[in-house]
Amino acid sequence: MENDIEFFTGVPDSLLQNITAFLTDHAPEGRHLTAANEGNAIALAVGHYLATGKIGLVYMQNSGLGNVVNPLLSLADPEVYSVPVLLLIGWRGEPGIKDEPQHLKQGLVTLPLLETLGIKYTRLSPTDDDASNAVTLAAEQMRSGNAPYALIASKNIFGPYRDSTNQNNPYSISREKALRVVLSGLDPSGPVVSTTGKLSREIYEYRKAENQGHQGDFLNVGSMGHASQIALGIALRKPDRKVYCLDGDGAVLMHMGALAIIGNSGATNFRHIVFNNGAHDSVGGQPTQGFNIDLPAVAKACGYRQTGRAESKAEILKHLRAFQDCKGPYLLEIRVRRGSRADLGRPQESPRENKAEFMKFLK
Repeated sequence: MENDIEFFTGVPDSLLQNITAFLTDHAPEGRHLTAANEGNAIALAVGHYLATGKIGLVYMQNSGLGNVVNPLLSLADPEVYSVPVLLLIGWRGEPGIKDEPQHLKQGLVTLPLLETLGIKYTRLSPTDDDASNAVTLAAEQMRSGNAPYALIASKNIFGPYRDSTNQNNPYSISREKALRVVLSGLDPSGPVVSTTGKLSREIYEYRKAENQGHQGDFLNVGSMGHASQIALGIALRKPDRKVYCLDGDGAVLMHMGALAIIGNSGATNFRHIVFNNGAHDSVGGQPTQGFNIDLPAVAKACGYRQTGRAESKAEILKHLRAFQDCKGPYLLEIRVRRGSRADLGRPQESPRENKAEFMKFLK
């Protein structure tokens, strides 16, 4: 606050979960918003600056740089509107630090990408004085150049902090239990495309526990928000097979325009199952707007032929029976409680191995 930066927005990241939890508790009323995607967050910060003349902070995982390239270059850039925005970027896949496959390439290109965009940056130090000096330097650079500036946060840069908010989630069934019910009721010849995060890990664990192969599942370990379009691309080319997209509320909200494309695609074989726990569960449990919208109504308005909501095993089974014969696109929202097993495993095959086996399955 001492640098007059008092508006915060972005998309949660596991490396930044402690600082975002702190902001949840301590940011002034209306000054901390979780955005649908990182590009939206840049626009929010720009709007804040236009209204107040004050710099806003946008936090994100480095994977979110893909969503911010356009608004950074065509909105905030000094050669366009020249708006200062402070970027706080979690450096997943940092060279020399073990991480998941989907983060490795992003980690390698994070700093070169910022340099290509012409954005100056500083790597944060875990020392309080150094971090404070880095923020002060960033504020000075932004005000003198009217341009964005980035702070790069490595793993474990922030100390532990847990927010004091009590998120209301009245739903009793866990995502993993609901997922088991769903997977046991799908057409085995139908390919499954799953969203990034713990949902894909739970699918992998289910197949392993049931001694089933993984060849029918495309586990989308990255590209948050794009699983439904991958599934649609498959459904349009494989009209004789039901295609299932297993999605999350945060991912759907990130690129909600995809619903309109699906709804008007004519893909009658498309089945969209959204597990909604009202949280970004894979990166710390930060809240989404998942419980504040009527997702089936949104899908229906976007052209889906059939929609439904389930909150129990019995309701899930009822909709799965309806899946078998009706024409889609069909969206089923399943409302579940937050959280997952602490011992949840990870896929053992590489993404390229998953792709190769999945393409064989589709043939």
